[in-house]
Formats: sequence, structure tokens, C-alpha cells
Amino acid sequence: MGIGKNKAGNGTLRLTAWATSAMLGWSVAFVAPMSADAQSLSPGQNPDDTQTISPGTDATSASPTDQTAASSSNTQPTSSTNQAPTAADAPPNMRLRLDSVDPTTTGSTLDTDLRRVNLPETSVDGLKARQHPDREDAQGIPLGTFTLRPSVNQSINIEQDRTGSTKDDRTFLQTDLRSTLTSDWDRHALTITGEGVWQRNISGTGEEKPTVSLNADLRLDLPADTTAHITAGYQFSREDTSDPNAIAGATKQSAVNQFTTGLSLERDFGLLRGTTAVELTRTAYSDAVLSDGTQVTLSDRDQTAGTWRGRIGYELSPAIIPFVEADLGRAVYDQTRDSSGYARSNQSYGGKAGVELDLGDKMKGELGFGYQHTQFDDSRLASIDSPTIDGNFAWSPQRGTDVSIGLSTTVQPSTTAGESGYTAYQITSTLSHQLRDDLTAKLTGGTIWRDYPSISSFADETEYDAAFGLTWGINRYLDLTSNVGYQLTSRKTGDDTRQLQAGVGLTVKR
Repeated sequence: MGIGKNKAGNGTLRLTAWATSAMLGWSVAFVAPMSADAQSLSPGQNPDDTQTISPGTDATSASPTDQTAASSSNTQPTSSTNQAPTAADAPPNMRLRLDSVDPTTTGSTLDTDLRRVNLPETSVDGLKARQHPDREDAQGIPLGTFTLRPSVNQSINIEQDRTGSTKDDRTFLQTDLRSTLTSDWDRHALTITGEGVWQRNISGTGEEKPTVSLNADLRLDLPADTTAHITAGYQFSREDTSDPNAIAGATKQSAVNQFTTGLSLERDFGLLRGTTAVELTRTAYSDAVLSDGTQVTLSDRDQTAGTWRGRIGYELSPAIIPFVEADLGRAVYDQTRDSSGYARSNQSYGGKAGVELDLGDKMKGELGFGYQHTQFDDSRLASIDSPTIDGNFAWSPQRGTDVSIGLSTTVQPSTTAGESGYTAYQITSTLSHQLRDDLTAKLTGGTIWRDYPSISSFADETEYDAAFGLTWGINRYLDLTSNVGYQLTSRKTGDDTRQLQAGVGLTVKR
């Protein structure tokens, strides 16, 4: 096939370009301390009162209290779907997962960017959160040894979605709810985060996209320089229409329910640092609804997946820690064979090598290169062999300016007869700048490259996302928000998809 002939060459060129971009970003990271050291503190300024930003797959504007809580518990957002904290084990590790279709990776990321442009995000382990003594420090409701930090955003939005000659326009109301409960203990820490999005169309015919996320992370400070994390979570979302596994022509896509639990141990052996982590994920899909009211059962996609990961790092210096990592995974579907007669249960193994960087309070991150192999139980399904690149980088060059970059590689099983799946390579970036004390601008961008095996009948496709948002802090309890975003899904075969969103809202927080 013509598609297959050029797959290897194109894949190598694209991965080379990704790796080059990543290395250029890290070059900036090494130069950054020079500019950071050159900064001078104003009289009376607290040296710890600096801004940082965390890498992630969305465009979240972090409130300082939420960032501090997230950093103390070493949590990370998937998006998954989605994307919400999972196993908060070692420094963030965006490993390959076979458990489900992650909406934040394989579906539309524009919805996430716009929805989260003015909400909190977690920080890279060890980096201090941004502080605004005039407003944010006073937030939170004391509840014994816990602090509750709730917020509600109500917005009105417009959306235009075009695929070929098909066009859907809608105007909708959206309510974003978020609450974080954090402990204030001398030892150990518990963080519980809940988030929900509700939409209601007031005109047009576009699909409503509700989401729910609830996550808990218990950090245990054990003897002998050992830290344990026990995590649990639940995520709800609808499969995005632009996802390759979505049902074509459905007026209501499948609801995805995901339950996760995990345990990790990290120990410092002096110059050596070891981490081991296990995670269990249960994913269930509801029926999709076609335009004529017919329901399409997707229970053959229900699955349970488990992963194990181990990492060893060597401290060349407090700032540079090379590491090697290995992972194993197994996904078991409820039904031995899906509706097309294929056994899609699978196992995977892989590894990578990389380096962690810790260049002070204003910069932290890691970068790793590796390889992953995924083998399906059905011999008719080709295995997926994927070079991987994963990393994250956070840099605050000056007070009020935050930069973050994220790289991730994931494997997504297919639902099409005879197709095994594809590898998704994603890069995200965020630039946040405080224009004045009460006005913050945030620019986000990202790309997802969906790479199918050379023998696949599907052609690769690329998704581009960009969003811009402004937040005006009216007072410590009230923010005015506005945002606009654009997404393009470019396909080698088939019509391209373009989506434009814009909205304005009001956030009440405590």
C-alpha cells in the first residue's frame, strides 16, 4: 500500500523533529539560571515569593493555594480525559498506558484548554507555587486540620465545528465546579480534589460535553528516607467526536467511566534513588446513540488494566540525576472477543533512559527516550512497536512569567476490525504572564500526532490546538475570565475538522 511504503521514513523524520524540539527546549533550561540569577529582589520581597508553572496537557491557571497543595502531595493531571492526577509516585512520568482512550490525549484537547484556562493546575515536584499576598493567601475554609478551597465558574460560550461540508454551531452555558481539600499535618499529607463541568445548549445542535473528576492522594512519610503514595480516583467524560474510536454519525457519544487506584514507593539510598509503582484501572463504556435513536452497545470495550513501573536514578549532582526505567502492563477485556470477533486483551513492556534536572526553585523537569512493545492476544492484530519520548519542563524566568512544556507518548487500542491501534505523540506548551497585579494572560498550544502501524489501512493524522485567555482579579473572591481557542485536525485521507470556541465567565472562589 502507498501508505505503508513511506510510514517508516515519515515516522523517523517526525520523531527526529520532536526530539530536536525537546532538546532545544532543554538547552533553554540550562541557560535559564543565568537570567534567573540576574534578577534582583525588591526591598522587602520574600525570595520564595516567585512564580512557577507546571507542565501539563491543559491550560490551567493555577491558584497559589491549589498549586502548593498539589506540589506538597506530588500529584500530576491524564486526560485524560482527561486529564486528572493519577499515581503521584516519583517525578512526573508520562508512561505508556493501555487502559483506555484518554480524552485529553486522543480526543479534543481544545475543550480542556478553554475549560481549564482559569482553573488551578498541579506543579512539578519541588517547585514552589506562585503567591499573591494581597489576594490568594486569604483563600480557603478551615475545617479542623484540613483546608477546603472551592470555586465556581459560570460562563457563556459559542462553538463552531466544521468537518468537510458538515457544520455544527451552538451557544451553551457552562458551569465549572472545583474543590480541593488539603491536610495540614506535621507528617504525611492527604489531598482530595474534585472537579466537574456541566453544559447546557441554549441554541444550536452541538453535543454537550460534561466531565467529572474526583481524585485522592495520601502521602505517607516513612522511615529510612522512604515516601509512599496511595491514590484513588474516578473520571467521567464523553468520547470526543474527533477521536478515531468514536462512533461516526452518533448524536450522543459513549460515556467513559474510569476508576483508578495505585501505590508507589520512593526511597533515597544516598546517591541512588529508587521508585516502584503499581496502578490498576477499570474502564467502562456506555451505549452511543445514533441520529435515528438506535443505541450502539460498546460493552465489548470494557476492560481492566494493570501497570508496574520501576526506576533507578543516580545523583551526579543535586541538579542532574540520570535514570533508567522499565514498565510492564496487562489489559484484560471483559469479553474475550469484541463485536468483530477479535481478542483485544494485550500485554506491553518497555523501557527508557533519561535525566532529571533540578536547577533551583525556578526550574525543574525531566526528559526520557525509550521504546515500547504492545502485543495483542489475537494473532491477527499486528503488534505496536513505538519509540517513545516523554518529559516535562517548568521554568519561571521572572516574577509573573511562567513557562511549561510537556511531552508524552501513549498507545491507544483500536475498535476497528483488523486494526490493532496507534501511537499518540503529544507536545503541549503554556506561557502565562502577569500583565499587572490583577490581570493575567495565558497562551497555550499543543500538537498530537496519531501514528498508525505501517500495515494499517488508516492514514496518520495530526491535531493542532491553540488557546488564549485573560483573567481579571476583581477581588480575592471574584475573577472575570475570557478565552478563545482554535483546533485543527488534519487527516491524510478524509475531511479535516476545524473547531472554534470562545467564552466569557465569572469565577467565585474562597
